[in-house]
This record gives sequence, structure tokens and C-alpha cells, in this order.
Amino acid sequence: MLVDSHCHLDRLDYASKHVDIADAVAKASARGVSHLLCVSVTLEQFPSMLAKIAPFPQVFASCGVHPLDQESPWSPELLRQLAAEPRVVAIGETGLDYFYHPEHKLIQQQAFREHIRVARELHKPLIIHTRDAQEDTLAILKEEGADSVGGVLHCFTEDWAMAEAAMALGFYISISGIVTFRNADRLREVTRRLPAERLLIETDSPYLAPVPHRGQENEPAYVRDVAEYVAWLRNTTVEEIAALTSENFFRLFPLAGR
Repeated sequence: MLVDSHCHLDRLDYASKHVDIADAVAKASARGVSHLLCVSVTLEQFPSMLAKIAPFPQVFASCGVHPLDQESPWSPELLRQLAAEPRVVAIGETGLDYFYHPEHKLIQQQAFREHIRVARELHKPLIIHTRDAQEDTLAILKEEGADSVGGVLHCFTEDWAMAEAAMALGFYISISGIVTFRNADRLREVTRRLPAERLLIETDSPYLAPVPHRGQENEPAYVRDVAEYVAWLRNTTVEEIAALTSENFFRLFPLAGR
């Protein structure tokens, strides 16, 4: 049993690659992917996303605003209302991304703080996106008491020091297809060193397809390729990686149940 701990089912290519969400979920199931977490990036699209995954009990949802989507209408009150839905098992994705818009730092930081506060109110873990913002990400997590709900640093690309600091706050580290990329030596070293009880895997589909699918649209079925590569890196079996990452997923997101 594999779990894709971070995907965007509503953003896959349904014009040419998949018939519909049922088709994408079936393709994942055929490769041993039993559960998926469909992650929100704007509140504007959240109701539509939730409606699309409603027929699939094996697909869970998160609710949040991506740090690069701050122009979409949102408010802490609306986030709290939407995230209270029983299907929502996490808050996010949220966080900081200074790579593209460093001029939006203050806006991103305030939104990040509001997400953490809502997560604490609703007792739901956080899904964190962070890029070129290590120091501020960790500082805000500490200042806002994010350790009381925990969460995951998704699609991790940072160094071991960042991973250690996040794990000290109760966070998990999720590895995506980036680990298979040629220039990902630092990430491969982190992946080897991660404690088994803190490891998750994901696709972040439709983005960042792993080798051997690089250059194609990513999809949840490819989380098996990530699992196989991580197993090779850690000198274990794909079955072991599937078992421990699935166990970790349900421990982190208890509202997902079994």
C-alpha cells in the first residue's frame, strides 16, 4: 500500500492524458497507491476541488492558500470555515516562497501566521511549502506554536540542517520526484539520513514528474517510482518504504483514518 501524500488531482490534464479523476485514481490504484491527499492552493477553487473528489473515499483534502497565490481572495475567517469540513485533514499548502516574489515577503509571512493559527484552532496539521526562506519559515513556525499541531515540509529541497530543525518541531519530511533528478545530490543525502518515522513520499502532481517520466505530466501513479528510488537510496525494499510511509501518513493525519 502506497500513499501519495501531496497531489493536485484537480489540476491534472483531463483533455488528453486522463478521462477524469476516476481514471487518474484507477491508474494510481493499479500501481498500489491506495490513498491520496489532494492539496488546495486557493480558497477560490477549494469548493470545486472538494466536489470533484467527493466520490472517492480514499482521497482526502487539505485547505489553504499557496504562498505564491496571495492575490486570490481569502481571509482567515473563510479559511477557518472551509477547513472545518470533515473531509479536510490538513491546513495548506501554506508557507513562504521568496524565490519568485521576494517583494511579497511581508504579505506571505502574515498569511503563513494566519494559517498556523487556524490549524491550531481546528487541531489539524500543516502542509508547508518553503523555498529560499529557511530562517523565516522556522522562526514563524516556532513563534506561532506550530509544534502543537505538527505537519510536513512537502516536496523537500532544503539541507539537512533545515530537516533537523523541522523534525525538532514535530514535522515530517516529504520526498518528491525531485530526488531522482541529476542535480539533486544534497536531497539524496538528506533522504538517506531521514529517520524512518519522519519520512513521507509524494508526487506534487501534475508537477515534477520523477525519472523515468521527466518532462511528462506527473500523476499520482508515479509515487511508486519515487518509492522505488527512495528504497534504492536507503538500501531497502519498496515494500518497506510503502509500509513505513503509509504508517507515517496516517499518524500525521489522524483524521484520514484507515
